[in-house]
Amino acid sequence: MRHRCRTPELSKPADQRRALLRALTTELIRHGRITTTVPRAKALRSEAEKMITLAKNGSLAARRQAMGYIYDKQLVHALFEQAGTRYANRDGGYTRILRTISRRGDNSEMAIIELV
Repeated sequence: MRHRCRTPELSKPADQRRALLRALTTELIRHGRITTTVPRAKALRSEAEKMITLAKNGSLAARRQAMGYIYDKQLVHALFEQAGTRYANRDGGYTRILRTISRRGDNSEMAIIELV
């Protein structure tokens, strides 16, 4: 039974799903805006907001947790430098999902996810 198990599976095994979300989170933080499918964007939202919350915390333990998740060390340092000032007055809701037109090849619902 999967009753009340609300983790989005994205039709992938657990290791591939974790790697996909890590890669998407890294690219979202690097570029500020990426285009992906709607289910991936919704799954990515919670992971990206956790990383920004860790960066707002700014402690050494939070930095080590972020380094264990995000692929690029320099990106983690840049995130921890900017997040305190950029999101100081915001208590969550660091990302925005904008739906776009469907993908031409398989008609998947596409979305742009960006940092606010």
